[in-house]
Amino acid sequence: MTGAAGPEAGARAPYASHPADSRGRRYPEAESATRTVYQRDRDRIVHSTAFRRLKHKTQVFVYHEGDHYRTRLTHSIEVAQVARSLARALRLDEDLCEALALAHDLGHPPFGHAGEDALREAMRPYGGFDHNAQALRVLTELEARYASFDGLNLTWETLEGVAKHNGPPIGAGKGAGDLPWAVAACDRVHDLDLARRPAAEAQAATLSDDIAYHAHDVDDGLRAGLFAPEDLADVPLAGPVVAEVRRTYGRIAAARLVHETVRRLIDRMVSDAVAESRRRLAADAPASADAVRALGRPVVAFSPGMAADSADLKSFLRRRMYHHARVDRMTSEARGVIGDLFAALLADPGRLPDDWRRKAAAAPAGAGRARVVADYVAGMTDRFAEREHRRLAAGAEARAGGAGG
Repeated sequence: MTGAAGPEAGARAPYASHPADSRGRRYPEAESATRTVYQRDRDRIVHSTAFRRLKHKTQVFVYHEGDHYRTRLTHSIEVAQVARSLARALRLDEDLCEALALAHDLGHPPFGHAGEDALREAMRPYGGFDHNAQALRVLTELEARYASFDGLNLTWETLEGVAKHNGPPIGAGKGAGDLPWAVAACDRVHDLDLARRPAAEAQAATLSDDIAYHAHDVDDGLRAGLFAPEDLADVPLAGPVVAEVRRTYGRIAAARLVHETVRRLIDRMVSDAVAESRRRLAADAPASADAVRALGRPVVAFSPGMAADSADLKSFLRRRMYHHARVDRMTSEARGVIGDLFAALLADPGRLPDDWRRKAAAAPAGAGRARVVADYVAGMTDRFAEREHRRLAAGAEARAGGAGG
């Protein structure tokens, strides 16, 4: 792999990832005269087909529920904004943080967690499915844009950060055999050092994902009427914020109350993360990005109190939002759509588009062919999945009618 510093040195801390020290790319390329290697990674992610499709992939609500709820695209942009704020405060490489934030959801199938649950179940006999591992497949194999290679040919640090989005995949009580199939495959090529922690930029992107999730799920849940501001009264973190807004502004329009609550939630979480991370960095004093990887704990984190409050808020959202009857109904329908699509296309790969049909024909029968079908279904947007489901169902009915005639 080759790497280059690019034009910008910046005021990064010694423990930050420095473009000049990048382990480079799998395929050698002439580097940009105007962008660092991490800026170039970010730009390639933004211009990818998978990134554009995030516009029509939902988080919790199916797309036709309303135009104001978060999609994977708006969520990724919000994560990137928080990640850049953390990176600037902690003197990390902002561009690497942003690249990781923008890439972290590229492997999500349609219909949010419901779609992933359905694909995981369908792929259980064939090596399983994991959205984080699928993001690596998108970045290293499935994006077919460049004449010289498959994937986006990103730097080692970006691939490492995506692979370790949820922490080191190999740790206490875990081994290489526990890795998702796609992570193991990527590691064989790139040697991603999976037993150690990621760089601080990846840690910041992961924490930013949690911050954005909490804030926008409170926002979407309130706007959708799944719970009311009063229901948050006893919820740590959120309840005190709602009370503070009411004390400050008295009677206030619902939309303004929601926005004031969400912006203050984000501010509290970011401020806590910056203070705790600075404390940890001062105590551990890592002298390089590799020294951060070698530490026994993350350096970018919430304080213990905020971590506990975050867990309580997550528990509330799980009960009142993710398992709300309205959401459960959508979830059940979405699982059915994905399950039907996978089963129909695996049984008859000839119904795939031409390029995917050729991939399926070239793949080994069994797990290889199933992986091609999973890649195709995972890349769908919500609306395309529903349209394809209707088309395949209509085709099956027509064939059944013809056979009956």
